[in-house]
Parts: sequence; C-alpha cells; structure tokens
Amino acid sequence: MQITEAALPTKRFVIHGLRWWIAGLIFFATLINFIDRLTISILAPVITTQLHLTNFQFARLTTWFLVAYTISQGVSGKVYDRIGPRRGFTISILIWSVAACAHAFARGLISLSSFRFILGIGEAGNWPGAARVIAEWFPARQRAIGMGIFNSGVCVGSIIAPPLIVWLQLTFGWQATFLFTGSLGFIWLALWLLFYESPERHRAITPEEYALIKEDQPDRSILVGAALVAARAGQGRALPLQNAQIQVPWLHLLRFRQTWAIVLSRFLGDPVWWLYVTWLPLYLYNARGFDLKKIGMFAWLPFLTADAGSLLGGWLSGHLISRGWTTDRARKAVMVGGALFMTAGIPAAFAANAFVALGFISLVTFGFQAWINNVQTLPSDFFPQQAVGAVAGLGGVGAGIGSILYVLATGWVVDHFSYTPILIIASLLPILGTLILFTLGGRIEKIRITSTT
Repeated sequence: MQITEAALPTKRFVIHGLRWWIAGLIFFATLINFIDRLTISILAPVITTQLHLTNFQFARLTTWFLVAYTISQGVSGKVYDRIGPRRGFTISILIWSVAACAHAFARGLISLSSFRFILGIGEAGNWPGAARVIAEWFPARQRAIGMGIFNSGVCVGSIIAPPLIVWLQLTFGWQATFLFTGSLGFIWLALWLLFYESPERHRAITPEEYALIKEDQPDRSILVGAALVAARAGQGRALPLQNAQIQVPWLHLLRFRQTWAIVLSRFLGDPVWWLYVTWLPLYLYNARGFDLKKIGMFAWLPFLTADAGSLLGGWLSGHLISRGWTTDRARKAVMVGGALFMTAGIPAAFAANAFVALGFISLVTFGFQAWINNVQTLPSDFFPQQAVGAVAGLGGVGAGIGSILYVLATGWVVDHFSYTPILIIASLLPILGTLILFTLGGRIEKIRITSTT
C-alpha cells in the first residue's frame, strides 16, 4: 500500500515506531487495571478477618466483580467498535477509577460488593479495547507481540501490587490504599487524551509506518449483510465493510464456528488465571502459612514469570511467522506449549514445601500468559477490523462465565475439602480448551463476512 504525505493529517511532529508507543500506553492502562483489581485480593487476609467471612462468602464478594465484568465484556466490545478506542477507553477508565477510589468509603459487605460490581463494569472494557487498538496499529505478523506488550501490563501490575499494597496498608491503612491505587487511572487518562488517535488521524505517524500497519489488510470487498449495509449507508447497494463504519451484529458473529471456538476456549482456559489472581494470597495465607508481609515479599513471583510468558509467547509466534511459518501453525504451536506448562498445577498441589509449590504455580502462570496472548490475537486473525472488538468481547463473556463458576466452586470446595482438587482440575481445563479451539476453529486464517440474506 503506497501512502503519500498528502494522504495523512498535517504533522505537528514525527514519532518513528509510533505503534510501539501506542502499545506502551495500553500496557500502562492494563498495569493500572490490575493494581486496582488486585487490591482487594491482596488485602483478603485482613478483610476476611475483619468482616468474619468464610471462603465461600469471599468468593461471592469477588463474584460480583466477575458478573459485571462478564456482562461488560460483551457490551464494551460493541461500544468500542461503535465509538472507537479513544472515547471507549475514556469511558472505561473513568468508571473503574471512580469505583476503585470509592472502595475507601465502603462500610460493609453490601457497599463493598456494589463498588466491586461497578469496578467490573469499567475494567472489562480494557481487553476488547486493547484488542481493537492492536488490530488498528499492528500488521498481522506483529499483533501477537503487540498483544504481549499490553498483556504484560497484567503481569507487571501483579508484580508491583503485592509489595505496594501491603506497604500502603501497613503504613496508611486500607482506605488510603484504595484512594491511592484508584487515582492512578486519572493520570493515565490525561496522557491518553493528549496522545491517542487512530492511525488515519494521528499527526505523528509517518507514511512508511502507516503503510506497514496496513500491509496485510484485505481488499475492500468484505461485505456484511447487504441489506444492513445499504440501509445504514442510505443507498440501494452494499458498501465495502472497511469503507463504512458498519457494526457487525452479535447474532451474525455467533453463526461462525470461529467465534464459538474463541468463546469456549476462554470459558475453559481463563478460570486458571482467575484462580490465582483471586485466591493466591489466601492460599498462601491459609494453606502455606504465609503472613501478610510474606505475601507482599513473595506473592509477585508467579506474575513475574507470567510477564515472561506473555512477552515470549507474543514474540515467539511472531518470530515463527517471520521465519515462514503460517499464522495457523505458529499460533497453535505456542498455544500447545502454554497449555502443557499449565499442567504444573498438579505437582504444585502435592508439593510439601511452600516455595516449591510457588515455583510450580509460577510455571502455570508463565504458560497461561503465553497461551492467552495468542488466543487473544484470534479475533483479529479471523475477523475484519470492524468485528474485532465485538468478537473479543464475546470471548471475554465466555471467560467471565467460566471464571465465575470456578471462583464460586473454589470457595465451596476449599471450605469443605482443600485446594488440592481445585489445582488439579485447573491444570487440565486448558488442555481441553485448546483441543476444542483447534477442532472447532479450524485453520487460523481471515474469514470473509458476506451477506447471508
């Protein structure tokens, strides 16, 4: 694709490699997202003691976040596709930052659950929004590493959170902790509004980088529902999907087996991550004898390896594609490796030494991030840009439903038995999810959305 200077907005300045700066901005949003999310999990030993909560009651508390998160994943995907990432992220981060700060004013289980619910509504937009940004700003061969960069915000946020939150709690108390972590989003929002635009509108992009970003775009013959497109365009013929801001209906997307492959694989795979995000501090406290200071010192280790898995998983599939592998072969190879690493939860369940168990859990989180990093590229691998946010959101719905069920099951099983069966089952779910993904999704390649009427 040849792009001239005249085809782009008048420049105020030039930033070479602008797409990497954009990915970095999304990285910091994700980092803040997870610091805000983990505050209550890290403070769980304090909160459950003060409020006299059982494990199942704590599970119900965290489930309110997941319920809102699941609902909002699907809605947010459509919102981002309709209004674009700039305004979409603005809405999401305003909601979640206000809700995060509001935790400081909670006076009981009901108010705390309410604020968790609102937090989930806002935070859910980060993932379909980030998938849309990466799809807009990166060619296919670089999207996995772009996803890896932003996804590493999950891990870095999770690394920073335990020592930071424990220190804030011990120094200032839990109310000040929520106010501090919640305020970080407002700082990020100022940078976002100052810096972000789409590639077509950004005044700092070079023609060369724009051409690189658009190098693998399909031709403009992709159509969706001729009658729908024509009606929205106000004309008597279908317009190219990429020439019009046409939204692909959810029901239309659900006709594709590739959509269901993404949804079901995330339904089975994502509970692994939510298990450790939600329960790791309590697991270390109750089952492995860690106190709060020890949790702050060591609970970040599985998220350090998760960060490595995110970056390596994204880099490796992109590297294999650049070496001549097909997208299908490269993505699947990394996903299989990630799923196998997650079976390390089985020896973690039976390890006699707490630090050995933590080491095996670190292998699980490494594998999960390598796996999910490539799964999250599939909406942009399979679907045209205008449908990426919606498909990513539907995948998030599947992930949320599976995680809600597993978080609740964990609370009940731990109260009645132990963490052992939970860790074992979580090791096997990603294998099943990967098999379903490959069988149902088929070959990973761009599909054509055409009129079915």
